[in-house]
Amino acid sequence: MRTAQLLGLVATAMLAVASATARAQSVLEAPFGLHWGDSPEKLVAWATRHSLDINIFLPGDQPALRILRISPRKGFLPDTKAGVVEARFHSGHLYEVTVHYADPEASADIMEDRFLKLKKQVSVEYGALTANQQQRTVDDQFATRTLSFHREPVKGLFLLLAFTEVEDLLRKSRDARFSLLYRNDNLRLEWEKKAAEQTPPMTPP
Repeated sequence: MRTAQLLGLVATAMLAVASATARAQSVLEAPFGLHWGDSPEKLVAWATRHSLDINIFLPGDQPALRILRISPRKGFLPDTKAGVVEARFHSGHLYEVTVHYADPEASADIMEDRFLKLKKQVSVEYGALTANQQQRTVDDQFATRTLSFHREPVKGLFLLLAFTEVEDLLRKSRDARFSLLYRNDNLRLEWEKKAAEQTPPMTPP
């Protein structure tokens, strides 16, 4: 009787953890209407509808990894001020999306203002962000200032917002850009484990 009760409590706890993880994943979904686990075809179809350029990278040392980099010929991605979206797939399943913001027509001050507005928007949507890094370094007449913040509702599921400004101290010019990364490490690790289980063991010669 006691064993049955214990098993019931364990099952209930496992269900609660799984439910919490599912809720967090639904809250922290990928952008552009994508969902964790989507195939590359969904992103390719979206890019094709909007006549966007598509670059596909297949790292030779990571055969299960596919990287799609999508950008417009000019201007921004649809309904955004972003210039590039980069998605990573493991075994054909989406686990990471990074949205890159750059604008050659905008000053560093304007880009920082856009960054702060996006930070506020992300904080409202997902909750308060935690500061990661705030530093300034100088090397060979170039000063680099970096700011980054993150949010991790559950372990392995997080977003990272990072801003970089490079100042040419000699020419007195500045350039700034920022990125917003969404990542689901839990699913990546799950698919890596499945891929390892399906790989047949090597037989000695």
